[in-house]
Amino acid sequence: MGTSNHEALIQAVQRNCHISDAQFAGDLTLCTFLLKMRELYRWENRIPLSREMPRAEVGDWMNQRSQMWDGIELADYEPLPLAAGPVDPFESGRINDELLQQGLVYSGGYGRHCKPHFFLAELASQERRHGFDILVSGRELARDLEAPPGMYLDRTLFIRTEALRRWLWEKYEEWRWNRKNEAMARAFAAYPFESDPEAALDAMVATERESVILHELGEARVGELLGEAWEKLMLEVMRSRAEIIVRAVRDLYADCLSTLPGLLERRNPAPLHFYFANLVGMRRKLAPDLAQAYQDWVEGGDLSGLAASVEAQLSHWQDTARAMLDLHAQRGEGVAEAIEARWAPRLSVPGVRTT
Repeated sequence: MGTSNHEALIQAVQRNCHISDAQFAGDLTLCTFLLKMRELYRWENRIPLSREMPRAEVGDWMNQRSQMWDGIELADYEPLPLAAGPVDPFESGRINDELLQQGLVYSGGYGRHCKPHFFLAELASQERRHGFDILVSGRELARDLEAPPGMYLDRTLFIRTEALRRWLWEKYEEWRWNRKNEAMARAFAAYPFESDPEAALDAMVATERESVILHELGEARVGELLGEAWEKLMLEVMRSRAEIIVRAVRDLYADCLSTLPGLLERRNPAPLHFYFANLVGMRRKLAPDLAQAYQDWVEGGDLSGLAASVEAQLSHWQDTARAMLDLHAQRGEGVAEAIEARWAPRLSVPGVRTT
């Protein structure tokens, strides 16, 4: 679909993206900031993923972008110009009521640390599962510095294929420089990256898109099960080590509820290898037995042990999430310290190991 008829809309969404970046880019670490800026430059200039970017030009662009941000940091977010009149950019449902009929998809909501996220893209497909709408986007027309492959807002899952493609390529490039992750090697070996990287990336995007859907469905379903009390807990532990633990517990709960059962049902080894290649950080520290069950499958070839471990872990993470909510109800503002004291030192899940 052409963009000429939607130019005013694209410009309005992109301006809101710039305002959000101007206000929140300073919250990123320097390394993360530079990586995301390089990615944004590549997107804006439509530079192929396999092509090196000109360092001098990227540096000049960063300086110009910084100057532009200085001029809009205090600006208000703009309403979007739709046929029915201007609409608040955070009214995604109302906006999509009009745009989906035109083959476009939009999202305006809040991400980590309450950073506003906006994006506008061509609609690739839509479906409904478990009472949630799933909107898959193709070419993106406007975006901000953050571009997660999957997002959830108001019972709608947004799966960003273009963002997923970039993220997978970054994972591949990272692995090429450091080939110590054996699970990642197994995942990439399922695709012809050595002989035809573009075709390999296309195939991997098609496979991992379903993995993203499964994870976002898990997040949405867990969100309904935990309710508003969990959001209040998140606000209380914001920017503490407890936040990392709480987010990891919710991720593990979602993955054992939806992602891993879905991957096991598909019986395709590639996305399972890729999932465990990315089971890192706090999630891996909290769930070493899940990682061991994966290794047992790799060595023995029997998925039943991994399936049993996932089932046991689901019960554990459900109980853990409920225990955190109970602790919040008891301790209030002191919950962050209580969570760190109770869960941070214990980096294993007792009673869950399945042999």
